[in-house]
Amino acid sequence: MTEGTTSAAAEGADTLTRLEQEGEIAADYLEGLLDIADLDGDIDMDVEADRASVSIISDAGSRDLQKLVGRDGEVLEALQELTRLAVHRETGDRSRLMLDIAGYRAQKRTELSELGAKAAAEAKSSGEAVRLDPMTPFERKVVHDAVKAAGLRSESEGEEPQRFVVVLPA
Repeated sequence: MTEGTTSAAAEGADTLTRLEQEGEIAADYLEGLLDIADLDGDIDMDVEADRASVSIISDAGSRDLQKLVGRDGEVLEALQELTRLAVHRETGDRSRLMLDIAGYRAQKRTELSELGAKAAAEAKSSGEAVRLDPMTPFERKVVHDAVKAAGLRSESEGEEPQRFVVVLPA
């Protein structure tokens, strides 16, 4: 191994350790919130795409956890930001942690990937740009990834909270 390879491997290990630490801090914070709200849920931690990922799941049916998702994921977004702030307070570093509750984000990711693929197909066949409805940053990212996978380009336009994706024809 060369010095550069050793350094890159050490840096990768440091990053993984840091992301695992973020996940542990987030899990502790979320367990406290679940206790306060008297809700049952198990916490699953992982590292995906260079970010900590924490999920709250429940065997007893996710009906109670739906309160933590809220309408269109609004409560989930707020809890994610609060959790990121809790991690920042402990580590001093900005966190890109992703939170999922009761599989909401996983299901949303599937739906948005299909929307992105459909919009890409429409842009290819019509030769015209396709403008989608306003979305959250998470939603736009998933759509951008789906459009890229379909071989097209997309960009975000507008100002928050009305920022939206435009799928460009080839």
